[in-house]
Amino acid sequence: MTSRLLQTLPPPLRKHVFRRREAVKFLAVGGFCWVLTAVINYALKVTWFEAKPVTALTVATIIAAFVSYALNREWTFRTRGGRRAHHELALYIVINAVGIALNSAPLYLARYAFALQTPHISRAAQEVSDFLWGMILGTLLAMVFRLWAYRKWVFPDASARASRPSRRARVAAQTRVAVSSATDDRDRKVA
Repeated sequence: MTSRLLQTLPPPLRKHVFRRREAVKFLAVGGFCWVLTAVINYALKVTWFEAKPVTALTVATIIAAFVSYALNREWTFRTRGGRRAHHELALYIVINAVGIALNSAPLYLARYAFALQTPHISRAAQEVSDFLWGMILGTLLAMVFRLWAYRKWVFPDASARASRPSRRARVAAQTRVAVSSATDDRDRKVA
């Protein structure tokens, strides 16, 4: 699927995207998890954590972090590794704890240091502030940190796990094996 998507891009852009495909995949996973975080965050803010927006964002970010681990490990960094799975997961959890703190810090500052909350400002201004400080600035800070930290500590070896061939390559290999065995059977019958 990824190669088909790359083919739709203009050649100069395709070259840059292909060279940075790991970062592009990381951004795609991050985009999906950002939407997931936003949905969970706002659901929590209007239900259980109405008076605790930082807690709502933290819980939403934790849930999205587990989804992110699965997607990043199996897609973004599938050829990376260099560590045993339990060690890799432990590092991932520690790095995500730092990432969650980085993600929540701007919202905490906006709400409690800069008093960007009701009654000091309107409800609409508060929601815009929460979105900009928590969902945008916080996510950007955490994302940059996580990409760097995952490459450095969680998945340090760029070629630790063999790259899985694409579905098209697996089908082609199976076809070659089938054709080869059929040819061998025919040659034995002739001889």
